[in-house]
Amino acid sequence: MLATGAVGTMQNRSERDTFAEMYASRLARLWAVERGLVFGRLDHVDEGRLYIGKLGMTDDEQLRLLIDWRAPVAQPFYRATPAAPMGVTRRRHLQTKGRAVIGVDDDLLDLDSLTDDDRATLNGEAALLAALDERRTGRMRDIVATIQGEQDRVIRSDLNGVLVVQGGPGTGKTVVALHRAAYLLYTHRERLERRGVLILGPNLTFLRYIEQVLPSLGETDVLLSTVGELYPGVTATARERPEVAALKGDARMAEVIAKAVRDRQRVPRKPVELTIGRITLTIDRSMLDAARNKATRSRRPHNQARAVFVRSLLNALARQQARKIGKGLIDDDELADLREELRTEPVVKSALNRLWPYLTPQRLLLGLYGSPERLGYAASELSPQERALLRRDGGEWTESDVPLLDEAAELLGEIDEQVLRASAMQAEEELAAARQAEESEREAELAYAREVLELTGLSDVMEAERLAERQRGDGPYLTTAERAAADRTWAYGHVIVDEAQELSHMAWRAVMRRCPTRSMTIVGDIAQTGSAAGARSWEEVLDPYVAGRWRQERLTVNYRTPVELMAVAARVLATIDPALQAPTSVRELGVEPWSAPLPALAELVKAEVGEGGKVAVVVPDALLESLGAEVAATVTGAVVVTPGSGRAGNPGAGSGRTGNPGSGAGRAGNPGSGAGRATARPGTDPAGASATGVGRAGAAAALDAPVAVMGVADAKGLEFDSVIVAEPDLIAAQSPRGPSDLYVALTRATQRLGVVHERPLSQALRGLPSRSPASANDL
Repeated sequence: MLATGAVGTMQNRSERDTFAEMYASRLARLWAVERGLVFGRLDHVDEGRLYIGKLGMTDDEQLRLLIDWRAPVAQPFYRATPAAPMGVTRRRHLQTKGRAVIGVDDDLLDLDSLTDDDRATLNGEAALLAALDERRTGRMRDIVATIQGEQDRVIRSDLNGVLVVQGGPGTGKTVVALHRAAYLLYTHRERLERRGVLILGPNLTFLRYIEQVLPSLGETDVLLSTVGELYPGVTATARERPEVAALKGDARMAEVIAKAVRDRQRVPRKPVELTIGRITLTIDRSMLDAARNKATRSRRPHNQARAVFVRSLLNALARQQARKIGKGLIDDDELADLREELRTEPVVKSALNRLWPYLTPQRLLLGLYGSPERLGYAASELSPQERALLRRDGGEWTESDVPLLDEAAELLGEIDEQVLRASAMQAEEELAAARQAEESEREAELAYAREVLELTGLSDVMEAERLAERQRGDGPYLTTAERAAADRTWAYGHVIVDEAQELSHMAWRAVMRRCPTRSMTIVGDIAQTGSAAGARSWEEVLDPYVAGRWRQERLTVNYRTPVELMAVAARVLATIDPALQAPTSVRELGVEPWSAPLPALAELVKAEVGEGGKVAVVVPDALLESLGAEVAATVTGAVVVTPGSGRAGNPGAGSGRTGNPGSGAGRAGNPGSGAGRATARPGTDPAGASATGVGRAGAAAALDAPVAVMGVADAKGLEFDSVIVAEPDLIAAQSPRGPSDLYVALTRATQRLGVVHERPLSQALRGLPSRSPASANDL
């Protein structure tokens, strides 16, 4: 349909686009949910049997074949218990492979109501523990068939307001948040499909890890991003020293950026003389003060206020020129002519650009970082030591720069591209006429679009501006997620922030701008805060924005980490804060965590690979290069995730780092259809600074490899069958919140945990059974 291009009348194009969008969306959902489409059955006392699946389906006679898991009638599948069966006698879990049923598990809720035939077909153990025991695949899977009661309560919580989901490691915070996104899109489709849903994760490896969950639930148009990708045109993944990142995330930086903008509007102390032919014009202090006051009183952002400043100065210069050439008083037409003549003079243009320059956020920040004088003015409230931390000349953008770029963009505003493109000889009247003609044409298109939507009854589904935009040319169709990714000012219908405890004050300012309605789901664990700029409490984070208007739910059951492993992690948690409680694990494996000498690391990794599943080696940042090279040289297929880039490489094989620089935020894709659904954004900016980013391909390499060596920051939110933590005490000492990092590292495993070290272990880790490579087969 779309291949036919923009042909026919506007009505023809509108009908074509509407049908194309409908069919493309439906096909994408059907392809995405084919795996595990049907996963459950409810046997009701009165309603008979209802099959539960990822999408709702009916037959040709509109009889229900399949109930969408998000529908209210499906709630008993997740909430019914023997004490409160909700009219359900049996809950059946169906395990499928392709289109074949390979397993059946029954939960009995009302044994007395079962018929003899029902009793003869009872099967199996609970589906939850079976799913937990499966080996990891390198990608998060949906839990739609095994959602538990406390998780279901969070998923179906009301859309409005800010919901905080506080939960320890392994409680399913992330997957619950993703299922909540799918539920909200199902329940509030008309409201959210127009504005979109944004999901923020801690790093690109994490986004790659979760990207298949929403497509598997039938949702293929949700934007996945990191804080480092929030500013279009910049993909910033480099990390800074903790003290620099903490300073850039400090709330004081908002005033630093504001003063940096005001610094570019300062009036010079000496008059500015402009020689134009035989005449010398002077811009004195009173003229500059008057022009600047008019610009600031306009309350426009810097780049828009420039027009007010320039016009005021040009008017003053034009009157001064008239006096010098003997014209005396001049009327408005003569003033306009003189003003335009002056505007085209190179010496005048140069002076105006010095006095009130057009600025991009990139240029503002680079100018600030590179100038001790500008830092001295803008960052006067910071100490000399803090100002020294901000100093740099060029270099890559870091993740902590992005909120500052966003802050600067708010204060600077957009640059009027028409003004920049206008010819120096183009008269103001001609430019105004061209704008008026273009505006009239757009108004006519918009009026037609509104009429079409009213007649078709689609005014609540599609915006008139969006329909009119489609009729203007043959440009590619962009989804809501793709349009949102390219628009810094986009206001989302709902925002989900995962690992939210890691966000700085400045990052929260950028996030809140993207959700004016404050409809948000915030997922995290204060005990796992590793960033020096991160949260110490949810009150500290949220009260400045929604004081008294946010609610909290807690997840208390650990589904990932076995009892034996969690006992070790709980001892480390107590060193962070004795009042903190670890989540309760639901299973025991009988496999105890172990310790071994650091030199045996490579052989121990090989032994773990032999045990099966995905293996992660979590190391201190200072040892990543050396230990990564050692493991990669010994273990086939091992990759190293480099800090600050997230790129996966195999130094032992001499391949360096493989990645896809410049890859940007993607929306949840449909791997089954081959669409990929990744939205690429360039890795450069108008200031010319490099912004090389993580490749999604590099993130995939780390997740797909049998062994990944990484720092704690890249391991956040991930899970592996087996985890080996190298030099745990060095991890605990590498940052002000190192113990929280160690707690994170110790809770990534679903099956086996080991510690290798040369330094003496802390009290919390002493007493672990010793292991050597030779004893691997005995465990």
